[in-house]
Amino acid sequence: MPTPSLDDKKAYCAKTRRSNYAASLRLEGFESSPLDAERRLPSREELLKTYRQKQA
Repeated sequence: MPTPSLDDKKAYCAKTRRSNYAASLRLEGFESSPLDAERRLPSREELLKTYRQKQA
């Protein structure tokens, strides 16, 4: 079996991160669906911008 490439490893980690995020939402009681694991997560900058706008 060939060794996975770096891109394969990055894709696996990203998929697992999204899946864990969706599972975390379900555990905290938020409405969630399996499609949430496929949704793109916001970047750090996008989150900071959103929260800064809410504070102002």
